[in-house]
Amino acid sequence: MKVNEPLFDYINPNTDYQILNGDSLKILKGIEDKKFDLIITSPPYNVGKSYETKTSIEKYLESQEGIINELVRTLSDKGNLCWQVGNYVDKGEIFPLDIYYYQIFKKHGLKLRNRIIWHFGHGLHASNRFSGRYETILWFSKTNDYIFNLDDVRVPSKYPGKLHFKGAKKGQPSGNPLGKNPSDIWEIIANDWETSMWNIPNVKSNHPEKTGHPCQFPIELVERCVLALTNENSWVLDPFSGVGSTVIGSIKNNRNAIGIEKEEEYCNIARKRIEELNEGKLKIRPINKPIHIPSEKDKVAQVPIEWTQLELQNVNGSYNGITHKI
Repeated sequence: MKVNEPLFDYINPNTDYQILNGDSLKILKGIEDKKFDLIITSPPYNVGKSYETKTSIEKYLESQEGIINELVRTLSDKGNLCWQVGNYVDKGEIFPLDIYYYQIFKKHGLKLRNRIIWHFGHGLHASNRFSGRYETILWFSKTNDYIFNLDDVRVPSKYPGKLHFKGAKKGQPSGNPLGKNPSDIWEIIANDWETSMWNIPNVKSNHPEKTGHPCQFPIELVERCVLALTNENSWVLDPFSGVGSTVIGSIKNNRNAIGIEKEEEYCNIARKRIEELNEGKLKIRPINKPIHIPSEKDKVAQVPIEWTQLELQNVNGSYNGITHKI
């Protein structure tokens, strides 16, 4: 049976991209200096258990330094680097990995522009501490002359009708017609980027982009960095590309991209996803889609009858146990 070809390609035919299967350090050594305008990744942080925790983290970071050396070398002078990490947890103790990584990047002369908080509403539940619901993105530039396209990532103004109340511009609109500058904590809800928190759902079982990868990068998160920190036709790199979300977020917006991944299974998934993107079949959570808020009629939003009965029992028990002093 003949399969109908799509009427057109969804990927610009002039856009170049590669999914490379292999060791990041070895592949990076074969890439020319200053090729990439953006390097964005979420490095693996499965800190080994064979050492005492502190030593384990030190060994892990030491193993990352060789790759970081190559990343800095291949980053253009106008380039940006976004390093997304969470917290390492050992025996209930938190180790904030971005703090450890900051020292390494500063040693290479990179300049921290923002420490962005990525907030998500769902994740693992903790019992002896508050449940973790954020990760951080360290955004570094290589020099003071870096790519930053503010107008491409402005958010709608909360009070667009606000006016200057004094001075030469009294009575004129005080905001920017294109929207306001988002803060370093962004929330994407009903009106896209209207407040200040990156409330981007993490890729769990019911997410439209979910694959077999356990720590999948949301394409939506990549696109915000790509739009702000590169120009069309820029080159983007993800040295730990997993199932290709960075490459997809880049080529979808007319950027060239390279993804490096050591697991062949994930490379095959990435290539399949890119093929589906080009055919218009890839399921992607739209960049401006509101976070789902269940209505009162949804069963998941209703208090279970068992909880109601338990609450009544607790109230009655407390009432019966009250002693009245005269």
